[in-house]
Amino acid sequence: MNKYAVVGNPIQHSKSPIIHQAFAQQEGVQIEYQRLLSETSNFITDVNHFHAQGGMGLNVTLPFKVDAYEHCVSCDDYAQAAQAVNTIHFNSQGQWLGSNTDGIGLLRDLTHNQQLDLHNRSILILGAGGSVRGILLPLLLEKPKQILIANRTLEKAITLAELFSPEGNISACNYEQLSDNQSANFDVVINATSASLSQQLPPIPKSVVSTQSFCYDLAYSDNATVFMRWAQQQGVRACCDGIGMLIEQAAESYAIWRGVRPDTQPVFKLLRP
Repeated sequence: MNKYAVVGNPIQHSKSPIIHQAFAQQEGVQIEYQRLLSETSNFITDVNHFHAQGGMGLNVTLPFKVDAYEHCVSCDDYAQAAQAVNTIHFNSQGQWLGSNTDGIGLLRDLTHNQQLDLHNRSILILGAGGSVRGILLPLLLEKPKQILIANRTLEKAITLAELFSPEGNISACNYEQLSDNQSANFDVVINATSASLSQQLPPIPKSVVSTQSFCYDLAYSDNATVFMRWAQQQGVRACCDGIGMLIEQAAESYAIWRGVRPDTQPVFKLLRP
């Protein structure tokens, strides 16, 4: 049996087993895919034990992505840029090999599923946490006109902007500075904060969007998130949540493990019938 898992804390809510079982059905193989609850003090031990029991690969979710990165002996460019790993596989010595498919998953959802052209577009990203690290390099490789990171703590946003500045036009501000510039609206606004999870909205002015803007919430929910409802109230062109990013990043992980990239469209219909 091909054994895989998603490791995190909490983990019971994860839709990854449903997604990967659907991918395996497409490939015509049987896999075992479980949710693995771990504690910070036991994370490395738990992953090594999983591998020793025949585990072939893991998805990594909060709060272990940085821990995974630090323990990998080799990482792909996206994981190096993010300094975080969401996909682990193993070499013949049982050492960890790390990838980060979050940004690729977001990019595919935006450009393939949502049919957005990001070239020469202005992008506003709300938040400067770990999820932002994972998406910046793939977005910058699309050569947008600019990326502005807005965050409550300006220093965190500046640190990220400086880190990724060699890759393109990227800058930082706090939310108050967004309000000061009433004339600037953006082609794409991405909510990468955790505010939606607590039914809150980042303190952003209406002026950041127009009727031509596209809004994207990295959080996903069976109902429209607070950020999506706000965007709709402003009359934006379109908005969506992060379920597509979840599915697409999972497909990239599956391809790393098994050498086959699944068709994601049937999985959308499975999760959102």
